[in-house]
Amino acid sequence: MSEGSNLLAALREEDRAVLDPYMEKCEFPSGHVFYEPGDTVDYCHLPCGHALGSFYVLLESGVSVETVMVGREGALGGIVSQGNMPAYARSCVMHEGEFYRISATNLEKAKSHSINIRHLFARYADCLMAQVFQSVACNAIHTIEQRAAKWLCAAVERTGDSEIAMTQEQLASMMGIGRSYASRVIQRFKAD
Repeated sequence: MSEGSNLLAALREEDRAVLDPYMEKCEFPSGHVFYEPGDTVDYCHLPCGHALGSFYVLLESGVSVETVMVGREGALGGIVSQGNMPAYARSCVMHEGEFYRISATNLEKAKSHSINIRHLFARYADCLMAQVFQSVACNAIHTIEQRAAKWLCAAVERTGDSEIAMTQEQLASMMGIGRSYASRVIQRFKAD
């Protein structure tokens, strides 16, 4: 059971067999929230195919800003923690689709049974952290237009789709900007 998930496909067959009994395939719509900050992370979700998930930081002002996008290359929640831990950020579905889901408890069992699974998820956590570092640097030095272009390119790469459906409100929320500014960015992209 690894169809559509590059992370699971990277495992050897015998290691996937350790995970298979615990995995279930679910479909989630855009906007579905897996967890909010402080919620117990009960499940790890692995996007498949065209599905995308995101982590958002919620600011005191009520604004939310996307910190990391996760596609079929990765997972959201419970990646390296020892069982059920509280979430640090909002985790939600950006682009609807299928996800594999495994409970944090069962993922921990599988990691204790297979060093290859443990190493794969730890290495993915390193890659996810590198993406966060890159995102912080990008947000500090690039214009909003450049950041939006980078996000769109990453979404196209992760989904394999040449078109990504999203509202102006979604773009504004991801970028931490107002909807009217997001509208102007979109209009400039359309003009170019």
